[in-house]
Formats: sequence, structure tokens, C-alpha cells
Amino acid sequence: MTIPTTRPRPAQGMRPFWTLSWLHLKYQFLETVRIPIAVLGNMLFPALAMAFFVVPQPQVAGNPEWATMAVAGLGLFAVCSASLFTYGLGVAEDRQLPFYPYLRSLPTGPGPQMVGRVLNGAIFALFGLVPLILVAVLFTEATATLAQLAAGVGTILAVAVPFVLLGLGVGYALPAKAALPVVQVVLFPLAFAGGLFMPPEIFPGWLDALSMGTPTRAGRDLLVQALTGVEAYSLALPILVGWTILFAALATWSYRRDEGRRFR
Repeated sequence: MTIPTTRPRPAQGMRPFWTLSWLHLKYQFLETVRIPIAVLGNMLFPALAMAFFVVPQPQVAGNPEWATMAVAGLGLFAVCSASLFTYGLGVAEDRQLPFYPYLRSLPTGPGPQMVGRVLNGAIFALFGLVPLILVAVLFTEATATLAQLAAGVGTILAVAVPFVLLGLGVGYALPAKAALPVVQVVLFPLAFAGGLFMPPEIFPGWLDALSMGTPTRAGRDLLVQALTGVEAYSLALPILVGWTILFAALATWSYRRDEGRRFR
């Protein structure tokens, strides 16, 4: 008698990295838009700040260079806010979900999830620039050529990198209840000190010197240079790179610490 045998089915290969990244991006995007107030708040705050504090001042709104600088500062604030809240608070909240330990146990590793999260944050950061640019175009004399606008978008995405890393560091290090106040305490002082709400040219000497050591001031001046041609101070790029390295170390440490505490 012949005993039937069943051949083992060949193991199916894992999906490509970018396919998995797309799935994570789609999941996180849909999860974000299901809370419209979170999206609207991020999109409207910089535009409202422009409408309330810049447009009513003819000496600023009517000066093309100053108006463009104001757009640069508030645009960077929109990106910093989206980065810190999306990655800081978002990661901390995800870590409390029952589904998150399952994601961490998958053989794909953290790469696709991280890529999806970064792309999702970049999308909503760019969304936040649309109302701001519309207000600037309609009610101020801010101007930029197509080349300057493209350079500005590229610069603002590059400048967002250290704030993404800072958000990841906070999100993996703290629970959601602690991450929210920490993000708020970090974001607004950095925004004020970096000249995102008022031009650093009016700062007293001591505050101007302190401001030049912040990543927000370095990013703001590099963005202004891309949009208007006004030269950034000489240490802007090295300071931004230094903060990026520091925040990358923080994000790596907090991720490994979280992995060691929960998954060993």
C-alpha cells in the first residue's frame, strides 16, 4: 500500500520593504484623519497666527522681505509642531495599544513602521503649510520665485529631521500622559527663542546669542536664506547638524531602552 505524502509548501517570501512601509503609512494616515480636530488644529494655527499678528501690521505685511520671513518662521513652527506631536505624542500613545507589541514582534523589524510614520508626519506637516501660504499670498506682500519656493520646501523638510528625532526620543521614553506636557514645554520655548513668532533682529543681545544655539533659530535662518537670499549666520548649519546627531542618539537610546524593558 502506498502512503500518500504531502509535499511541504514553499514558504512565501516576505513582502518588499517599501510595500510594508506603504501599508504602515496608509494605516497611520487613516488613523490620523479619523480625528479631524487634530488635523485642523495643526493646519489652522500657523495661518491664524499669520492673520492675527502679521497681516494687521502694514509695516510687516507690506514689506516683501519681512512678510516672507514671517511666513518662514510660522511655516517652520507648523512643521516642528507636527513633528513633535506626531512622533512624540503619537508614538507614546501607540506604545499603550495592545496591537503595538504584536507589531514589534513581527520579523520585518522597525524599519517599515518608522518609514511609514516619518512619511505620515511629513504629509501633515506640508498640509499645515497650505493655509499659511494662502493667507500670505492673499493678504501680504510675501513673494518667492518658483525656484525659491522649491528650495524652501526642501529646506523645511530637511530642517524637520532633528525635530522628528526629538519626537521619537520623547515618544519612546515616556508614556502618553507625560509625553504631552513635555512636548508642549519643549516646543513653545524653542519656538519663541528661535524667532519663529517674532524676528530675532529685535531680540536683546543676550537673547540673540542664546537663540543662535537653538535648532529652531538655525532652521529658521536657513529657511529664510532659501526663500529670500538673506544669508544665515555662519554657524547655522553646524549647529543644526549637531542637534540632529544629539537627537538621533536620544531616539536610538530611548527605542533600545523601551525594547529592553518590554520585549526581553
